[in-house]
Amino acid sequence: MALLQTVHAPVSSGLSILHWLAVLRISLGLWWLESWRHKNKEAWFKKGSGIGWAQSVADKHKWPFVKKGFDTIVAPRPKTMAYVVVFSELALGLGITFGVLTPIALVFSILLNLTYFVLMIHDWAEQGQNAMMISIAVVCLGTHAWQTWSLGHLVHLF
Repeated sequence: MALLQTVHAPVSSGLSILHWLAVLRISLGLWWLESWRHKNKEAWFKKGSGIGWAQSVADKHKWPFVKKGFDTIVAPRPKTMAYVVVFSELALGLGITFGVLTPIALVFSILLNLTYFVLMIHDWAEQGQNAMMISIAVVCLGTHAWQTWSLGHLVHLF
C-alpha cells in the first residue's frame, strides 16, 4: 500500500509519477510523429530513396544475415516496404502519443528501433537516438505508462 501512495503522491512540480510517465510516453510518441513528418515522402515513395539507402547499407554490412534478410524481405518489395516504414512511424506516433493500443505500439517501437540499430551498427554516431527511444519505450512498457492521459485507459482497453 505504501508503494501505491508513493506513486500517486505529488512531487514538487505538482504532478504524480504516473503523470511524469505519461509525459515521457507522449514525448516518445511526438518523437515518432516528428520522424514521420520530416521524411520526404515523395522521395521515399516515388524515388525509393529510403529503401535504396538501406539497401546500400545492407550490401556493405559486416553481418551477412543483415544483407540476406534485407534481400529476402525488403528488396523484392521496395515500394511496399517504404510505405510500411513511413506509415509505421505515423501509427507508432499516434498510438503512443494518444495512448491507443499503447503496449502494442511500444513493443513495435522497440522492434523498429532495434531493426534500425542493427542495420546501422557500424555507425555509432547514429545510435544515440535509437538507444534513447528504445530506453524510453522499455520504461513506458515496464511502468504501464498508458494509465494516465490515455484514450485506451479511458475506454478500459488495458
